[in-house]
Amino acid sequence: MQDFDLIRPENIAESCNLLASMGNKARVIAGGTDLMIDLRKHKLPAGTTMLLDISSLAELNYIIEEGEFIRIGAGVTHAQLAASKLLKEKALVLAEAALALGSPQIRNRGTIGGNIVAAAPCADTAPPLVVLQAIVVLRKGNDQREVAIESFFKGPFQVNIAPNELLSEIYFKKLPRDSKSAFVRLARRNALAKSRMSLAVAARLNDEHKIEEIRISAGSVTPLPCRFKAAEAVLLGKIPAEEDLKEAAELISGEMIERSGFRWSTDYKKPVVEVLAVRALKRVMGV
Repeated sequence: MQDFDLIRPENIAESCNLLASMGNKARVIAGGTDLMIDLRKHKLPAGTTMLLDISSLAELNYIIEEGEFIRIGAGVTHAQLAASKLLKEKALVLAEAALALGSPQIRNRGTIGGNIVAAAPCADTAPPLVVLQAIVVLRKGNDQREVAIESFFKGPFQVNIAPNELLSEIYFKKLPRDSKSAFVRLARRNALAKSRMSLAVAARLNDEHKIEEIRISAGSVTPLPCRFKAAEAVLLGKIPAEEDLKEAAELISGEMIERSGFRWSTDYKKPVVEVLAVRALKRVMGV
């Protein structure tokens, strides 16, 4: 394992001050489910000499309702997300994704902040946060800035965060009462497996069951989490019939190929992502 100094700050302010003074020499550790693997494989960037352990900071551990928003501290674990009554009622898609992630051990250690900052294409919380139109809050000393979740991801394993910034919070608007959401995924096993494909949907339906608003995002099939707006447009204002769902699913697979290119796995992924899309859309429609 790489050599490092471990520091446990007592609060966010101290964490930000340490990051400001150490810069590229420091890495933040919370759950450590990815970072510990990098340590063992000597994959941390050259010059990294300090780990900043923020896992015990109560200031980063909360899920609260504040007006029309839900605010989540970056230190909240996936197990906490999955168990949250508030998320189950107001943002089910995120609770479902957290419950599907990894194993009980990983869910009890891994954090939502770590899952986002790692920016793996298979990150299960990313597609739900995209359809929830989440905002991430970044702290730098006494200053902070906010970044829309889609703008936060720059590429596979690359995010819009400086070495001296700390991801402190994620927040988003609660889904309206007439909204429904769903998360589905495909993995090699039921547990301890990374998503090979995942799909998140959030939609608002009127009294006639017509779709008045819809957002669709996928994981593991495009380099960056994104909205599939062409597919969304096909469904808006409709009580989707089977052919509408199929058309939307084909638009999603087509955009997947356009963004990712045609690969050896595309012949497999194309029909499977279409099946997942129809499955998620039917759950949202209640059929």
